[in-house]
Amino acid sequence: MGGPGMSIWGNQLSGPTDPAADARWPDAAPRVGFFTDTSICIGCKACEVACKTWNALPADGLAFSGHSYDNSLSLGATTWRHVAFIEQVRPEVEPVDDGEPAQPPGAAPVRWLMSSDVCKHCTHAGCLDVCPTGALFRTEYGTVVVQNDVCNGCGYCVPACPFGVIDKRRPDEHPARDEDPRVGIAQKCTLCYDRLRADQTPACAQACPTTSITFGPLDELRQQAAERVATLHGRGVSEAQLYGADELDGVGGTGSIFLLLDEPEVYGLPPDPIVPTADLPDIFRRAGQAGLAMLGAVALAFLTDRRRP
Repeated sequence: MGGPGMSIWGNQLSGPTDPAADARWPDAAPRVGFFTDTSICIGCKACEVACKTWNALPADGLAFSGHSYDNSLSLGATTWRHVAFIEQVRPEVEPVDDGEPAQPPGAAPVRWLMSSDVCKHCTHAGCLDVCPTGALFRTEYGTVVVQNDVCNGCGYCVPACPFGVIDKRRPDEHPARDEDPRVGIAQKCTLCYDRLRADQTPACAQACPTTSITFGPLDELRQQAAERVATLHGRGVSEAQLYGADELDGVGGTGSIFLLLDEPEVYGLPPDPIVPTADLPDIFRRAGQAGLAMLGAVALAFLTDRRRP
């Protein structure tokens, strides 16, 4: 596994761009990604199981976490798909004569929000930009993948991800699997790079029984997502909104688009993600200006000192 790296020196650091072309792939394929429609997610976790099965990832355990029916809790080094279960208790209305709270006609007392989270495969990926070894690289499909045999486990990529996706595989997580060569290095979703190269659909999208997870060319997915939001708005679901589809956001848009039924924070997503390397041009420009000013001051002091009798 390998390919041209994406250097932060020769490519854009913010705004719309074609990441595969920036990575200098000579014959880049159309950029692909996911569209996750949370309005039809049923929380079955088929995507989680398919992901773990295909990628030989250890199970998260069957213990109740105390967070609804969520036993995996978040994305991590051994959980590349995570289905969130969010219970929202509807506000009570005025009590009826018997003192019991009444609900609006036909409304359930609890609203379930379910969403299958995954790596965003950002247009401007902080994890990739800060990797010192080139272990993270941009594929010809515009996705971001870790090369296991190149990663040295430094962990710089972990805090660089504004979504908290990538993580290091710790030896104590699954002792029975300590012999796995992926222990001690950074891990995350590859968007099934091996399956893409074999012209197959990623395992999670293949397994989704409701088509909540759709895989395809990213441009088509953005259009599909916009049409779906318009349909829901027409049905009175005014809170429906897209996440990750804006190419002018802090990461240049993402390769994983989500249709949400509440604010991003409710799903554990940052409302305004920003890649940490976006400000590098300004930082280096100001550092250069400061350096020139210091050189000028030193030269002036030297010349002034020489003119003294």
